[in-house]
Amino acid sequence: MSLERGGENQDEGNQRLSEDREGETSETARRSWDDIMQQVKTYLWDPEKREFLGRSGQSWGLILFFYFILYVFLAGMFTLCMYTMMLTISPYLPTYRDRVTPPGVMIRPYTHSFIFNFNASERSSWSSYVDSLHHFLEAYNDSLQEEKNINCLRGAYFFQDGKDDEEKKACWFKRSFLGNCSGIEDPTFGYSTGQPCILLKMNRIIGFLPGSGGPVNVDCQVQKGNRSDLKAVDFYPENGTFDLMYYPYYGKLTHVNYTSPLVAMHFTEVKKNQPVALQCLLIGNGIVNNVNNDRFVGRVLFTLNIGGKYTSQVGLLKLSMGRKNTSPSSHLRKTLDLSNL
Repeated sequence: MSLERGGENQDEGNQRLSEDREGETSETARRSWDDIMQQVKTYLWDPEKREFLGRSGQSWGLILFFYFILYVFLAGMFTLCMYTMMLTISPYLPTYRDRVTPPGVMIRPYTHSFIFNFNASERSSWSSYVDSLHHFLEAYNDSLQEEKNINCLRGAYFFQDGKDDEEKKACWFKRSFLGNCSGIEDPTFGYSTGQPCILLKMNRIIGFLPGSGGPVNVDCQVQKGNRSDLKAVDFYPENGTFDLMYYPYYGKLTHVNYTSPLVAMHFTEVKKNQPVALQCLLIGNGIVNNVNNDRFVGRVLFTLNIGGKYTSQVGLLKLSMGRKNTSPSSHLRKTLDLSNL
């Protein structure tokens, strides 16, 4: 009996001891949390020492003044470096021009995929092309060109002396020079008859002299497939020539009214009801048109699909690709990227 009572008393004692320890632990934790909060409050603002975040007002003033002086100095150094660099750069002519030639080539109307897919009898299939051409050629209206530009000597470069900041004259390029592709006599540019017009232009390069004194012409051919798919192309101006009088180009700040010369390609006999992959090239002295990894240097690749049933863009891309191992998706991405340049 005495042993049992002794054991019960011992269990009760252990239980009380455990409860006392738990109470002390919770009280200690409560005190520790209160101490932490008090320390944080004191760190944020110590009323006895009158310190904010561990620093007095004088200390904060000194450190803010130091950083103010530091950043003013850095800003001054940056401004001085930029000003010195700008003194060495001409706003009219680029310092280095050794990586921009030969020129790139672009066509209008613009289309992301460079695939012209339309049916002559369905106006909705080609109206966007016609609207794009009319909008693009507004700057080439004869009256506007005669008002702003001058008539120049054909077949020779138009060099202009004077300071870099002097405004240069520009030779006129009239819309009427494009003949049947001017949109004057035929407002549909041949799309309503299945004989589309496509305009080609070279990218502007300051100081570039194309052809090395000789003419630069445009030639179009079937890129992949039967050559008889393209039987006839009419060029405007005559022979598809970029006249030398429009060069050199002096930059947009001084050559204010300059309008890039164009060559219109009128595809009068192209095989209908199937995609025809074409390439149009610049031909002349010093012209590069065979760069495999860039489809816009000295040439442009596109596809005509006239009168046929709708063909998916991927299907047309497969036909227009020049490389067998290029996937349609990668080819399309490259086309979209390059066409925005």
